[in-house]
Amino acid sequence: MPRRPGSKARIAEFLRGSVGRVVTSKDLQEAAGPEVTEWARRLRELRDEGWEISSHHDRTDLSPGEYVCEKVGNPGYVFVNLVSGRLRAQVLERNGYTCQMCGAGAGDDDPRNPGRTVRLHVGHIVDRSHGGRDELSNLRALCSACNQGARNIVTEPPSWTWLLAQIRRASVADQKKALQWLKRKFDDI
Repeated sequence: MPRRPGSKARIAEFLRGSVGRVVTSKDLQEAAGPEVTEWARRLRELRDEGWEISSHHDRTDLSPGEYVCEKVGNPGYVFVNLVSGRLRAQVLERNGYTCQMCGAGAGDDDPRNPGRTVRLHVGHIVDRSHGGRDELSNLRALCSACNQGARNIVTEPPSWTWLLAQIRRASVADQKKALQWLKRKFDDI
């Protein structure tokens, strides 16, 4: 008797046939099977394997419990999450619970998703797929929008000399705004 595919494989097969369509939590639970209670974990595992699955955290047109598979993952891509809870906490604390790309703070109103608050993730500066490592110096806090936009395409942050050149080129008013932002960001140092 052939072995029944696992719940992750069943969810993956369901999503392959639903790319671009809104599906619900109930749809995913049914696809996983009635005996499966950890269907959301299987969904996270698929995301970690390169599947682009949006939820209400990513798109304002989705309600809680609604998902859209934007892109099927790469079958050869294997992701192993080695960022421990302790390391994640260190990154968030070091970064002042602020997105390092757009400056949004955890819990602030999300300007890209009205009615929602900013949620922070820990992202790589140099992505794993480009040889980046899971270490404090290569991790930063990113909001959901910036983390999705940066996934696997951001190679490395700007150098100090480049950044200083950009600040020097800016107007005095913009330099003052940058200084105020830095003071707020590092007020505890």
